[in-house]
Parts: sequence; C-alpha cells; structure tokens
Amino acid sequence: MVVLFLGGSSLVSCVMLFSSFAFICAFLPVVVAGYFTLARVRPQWLMGWLTLASLFFYGFWKWEYVPLILLSVGVNYALSVQLQGAKKKWPLLTLGILFNVGLLGFFKYVDFFLENYFAVTGATDGQLLGVILPLGISFFTFQQIAYLVDAAQGKVEEFSWLRYTTFVTFFPQLIAGPIVHHAGMMPQFATPENQRVNWHNIALGVTIFAFGLGKKILIADNLSPEVAAGFADVGALSVLEAWQTALAYAGQLYFDFSGYTDMAIGAALLLNVRLPFNFNQPYTATSLQDFWRRWHMTLTQFLTEYIYFPLGGSRKGVIRTYLNIFLVFLISGFWHGAGWTFVLWGVAHGVWMMLERVVKRWVTVPDVLGWAVTMLFVLSSWVVFRAPDLATAQTMLLKMWTPELSWETVMGVGSGLGLTYIIGKIALDAPQIWERFKPNFWWGVSTIALFVASMISLNKATEFLYFQF
Repeated sequence: MVVLFLGGSSLVSCVMLFSSFAFICAFLPVVVAGYFTLARVRPQWLMGWLTLASLFFYGFWKWEYVPLILLSVGVNYALSVQLQGAKKKWPLLTLGILFNVGLLGFFKYVDFFLENYFAVTGATDGQLLGVILPLGISFFTFQQIAYLVDAAQGKVEEFSWLRYTTFVTFFPQLIAGPIVHHAGMMPQFATPENQRVNWHNIALGVTIFAFGLGKKILIADNLSPEVAAGFADVGALSVLEAWQTALAYAGQLYFDFSGYTDMAIGAALLLNVRLPFNFNQPYTATSLQDFWRRWHMTLTQFLTEYIYFPLGGSRKGVIRTYLNIFLVFLISGFWHGAGWTFVLWGVAHGVWMMLERVVKRWVTVPDVLGWAVTMLFVLSSWVVFRAPDLATAQTMLLKMWTPELSWETVMGVGSGLGLTYIIGKIALDAPQIWERFKPNFWWGVSTIALFVASMISLNKATEFLYFQF
C-alpha cells in the first residue's frame, strides 16, 4: 500500500491536523475572527484572506508544494477562460484533462509503474524516484477536471480568478474532501449574507465538528492499535481474530474518515459555507449500490456524473451498462492508491455491483438478507483495501472464509455483524446531526462534554487514514 512516502510520526509532526491543538485553538479561531472582522471593514479582501489562510494551512505541511497547487490552479483557470470563447473546445479540454491526469499520475503513480516495470523486465539496477505524494492532489485534481468539463459545456456561470482559487484551496476540504463542485461552492463565497456572523451556523458547526472530533479521537484512534497488530502478523491470527481485525478496521476507517468529513463540514460552517454531506450511515446499507449512496457520497457523485454518464451510463444496453459500472469501480480503486490491492478492491466492487444487478432482475432480496450479504462483502473487501500487499490480503481472507468455521466463530462473527449494524444506526453523521440539531441547554452540554473528552485525549497526534489517498 502506498503511504505518503513518509513515516507516520514525521507526517503527523508536519501536518496541521484538524484533531490538533494548533488547528483547534489557534488556526481556526484566527481565520474565523479575521474573516468576520474583514467582512465589516474590508469585505473585498475576504477571498484573499481565505486563500492565504488555506495556502498557509497547506504549506504548514510542505511549503515546496504551494507553488505546485498554485500552478495547477493557474493552468486550469486559464484553460477554463479559453474554453469559454473557443470554437473547438475539445483540444483545450483534452489538454486540460491530460495536464491534470499527468500531474496526478506523476506524483501518485510514477513509482508504482517503475516498480512493476522493473519487476517485469528483471532490472536490478533500477531506482524508484521516491516522489512525495502532495496532500490532497487526488481531490483537487477531480474538482478541477469537473470545472473544465463544465466550462466546455457552458455550465460555468462565473469566471472570478480569486473565487476559483478560494474554491480549490478552501482549507476545510483541501486535503481529504469532501469533493466539492464549483456550482455549489463559488456562489457561497459571493453571497453577502454569508459575510455576517450567523450564530446558528456557528453553534451547528461547533456541534458537527465536536462529533467528528469524537469519532476520530475516541473511537478510530482507539481501534488503530488492534488493526495494526492484526495486519502486522496475519499468519498468527485465529479465524475469530481475523474477523475481529476486519471488523475493527471497518470501524476505524468509517469513524476516521467520517470524523474528518464532519470536522470539515463543521469548520466550513463557522464561515457560513456549507460543504456537501459525505456519509449517511453506510453500514446500514442493504445493497452495495445503497452502500455507495451512503459512503464517500461526493466521490460517487463525481464518478457518476463525469465518468459513468459520459461513458453512456445505462443508455446503451445491458452489456454496456455492466462494462461502464466495472470501469467506474476500476478507476475508483486505482484513484485510491497506487497498488494492486486497490486495483483488486475496485475490481471486486465492480464485479459485485454487476452480480447484484443480475440477481435483482430475477429475485427480490429481503432487506435483512441484503444487509447481511452486503456487510460480509464490504468487510472482506476492506481487508484487501487495508492489506499492505496481495499475499497478506489472501492470507487474511483464507483465514476468515475457512470451511472449518466453528460454531463459536460463527456466533462471534454474527455478533460482530449485529454490533456493526447497531453502531451504523446510532452513529450520527452530518445529515443526522444537521436534522436533529436543537440549540438548547442539554444539546449544548452534550456537545461540550464530547468536545472536552476528545480534547483531553489529544495526547498524541495521529494522521487521518485518507491523507494517503
């Protein structure tokens, strides 16, 4: 598995994590206070303030990559302006897509391709480049491709360089999403009402941020040691321990990534900016299609709108529909990381989605059975997603799906699945918090208690899992 080409501790020490004292107690309050102060005295400086703050946030990790993101922004914006008046749009659009994919490909995949080339050719003197993966490049690349495509189709309504730069670099979503769309973001920066303090938004933003912080610190980080120990020596695990490790990772990944997304949504809301929801209780899904409507929702929306539909969607017959589904998930797998485990994970999801469609053409699957089968598949596929290599994934899956399952193991797995459903049902994601938010005394006490408990546990910084993607 590709991991940022940095050790975990060194990465944490140089990234301003949402779950850090530096971000919570210094950076975020200063940005919010500065934003509303400027809104009163120099509103024309607001976009500049957010852009500079976002570049500082990004450069806190590695200043050398600030010019890279500015180059990406500048080239994409220039191409989008040219597309607006071009008679032949496809050459410029093709150039823009190749630029973005090429930039992403070099930084994220060049060593993967070199490693496999050396393995195939038997080269013993070849050296990897050791390229450091820029944080967030997968996310801001997708967002800018969408902007270019929409510009070519005449769907872009404004061409403000400063607002575009703010849209791409906006710090809450810059590093790990959610993937945002220009049509939903740029108008918010230009809305006068969003330049005034909104105490309801601040209260709701703090609440969502606190829930996300609690997910990360109190749950995901406490599951991390068990997951790391299990995958470090899969050969020593019993069947039940293999299932426990898979379940622990499913919990860690969900609470870590949804926690990050909640914190991003909460932080943005302090500035009256609404980011899209990214999770909606995914472990209650009754099919894999339902799962992808609930998990990493903005990625699903992007892949559907900018890959699945352009390929023809479901408009060109059953065989073509299945092929398009497979290609979308293959791309999704490879987007997540430069490794064969990610490719296999994407292939598995694509094949399962096709099988699901075939079954549903002939059989009505009860929700309970659909949920159980879906969760068993998701848990198994997470093993491939997390494993450092295919051999480790194979060993773990063979352990989990051995024909020699004991009754105790079956009962243990069943209990684990039941717990997964309960946790998935009661774990509040941003949509549920938003819907149930009540700014009263007891809600405030609960939020403060959760926030304080999380802050007390900030004794060490741990990276967010999706930073590596």
